[in-house]
Amino acid sequence: MPEAEDEAMGTALEPIRLPDLAWQNEEVRDALRRRDVASLFRYVQHHSGASQARLAVQVGMTQSRVNEIINKRREVSRLDVFERIADGLHLPDTARRLLGLAPRTEGQRTAGAAFDLAAFPEIIRVYSDQASAAAEVQRAARSAVELDVLAVRGLGLLALRDSLLRQHLDRDGDQTPRLRVLLLDPNSPAAARRAAEIGESAESLGSGILLAEARLRELAEVGHVEAYRYSTVPVWRMIRLDRTLYVGSFDADWEGHESATYKVLPTPSGPLYRGWRRQFEVLLDGAERVI
Repeated sequence: MPEAEDEAMGTALEPIRLPDLAWQNEEVRDALRRRDVASLFRYVQHHSGASQARLAVQVGMTQSRVNEIINKRREVSRLDVFERIADGLHLPDTARRLLGLAPRTEGQRTAGAAFDLAAFPEIIRVYSDQASAAAEVQRAARSAVELDVLAVRGLGLLALRDSLLRQHLDRDGDQTPRLRVLLLDPNSPAAARRAAEIGESAESLGSGILLAEARLRELAEVGHVEAYRYSTVPVWRMIRLDRTLYVGSFDADWEGHESATYKVLPTPSGPLYRGWRRQFEVLLDGAERVI
């Protein structure tokens, strides 16, 4: 075999190993969830420089088959092929889980961070606060058909003209989204407790909630708006735009917009998305409708 061919064959046999951080990219995580092997192969090629021939050797396929998959003339559906791809590309266990495969280290206990974000594929992005997520939330709100909001008073989300979501609820004659809002009952003991937690008077907090309700009544004149009062101590702050959740929390040390914000998507067996959706519906069932 000529020397050039020896060199090419040696390159093709070199393992393809992306750094673990590369598998945290939102683009490839989404491709793994959808079992989109074409996008997965293109991502690996982009980040490793691997040719189709090298990919083919690593995953046990012919180059022509890899080409067909990349160009979406053929799809992968067999579990054993997914396993071969995962092994050939040396997917870490977090990526294997996203692909629907069992981890290679299942049953082994390893030291690590107390909260391993990659182990929860429902959470696809984390923002430091609401302001960091604002641009993305507003883009999604422009076309959302359903909006659910769980807040304390909702001034920063809905009630003011420069609120996060307000401008995207009036669509210049187009069909407005269905909006359901849960706000804290201003007359409840929970409202007094929350006011004390944030160093505000109960009267001031209650006035903010009443102002938000008044602004929501204005929206109800031109669209489908439902507003409710719940009376439990606020814990979660949620925005649902169709199938996407943005979740923060309320604590004695910060307000909801100051909390880290998690972008969450549903997965077949994930408990987080379902749990937060269920919490909203349970609160709604026990709430008083005011609009």
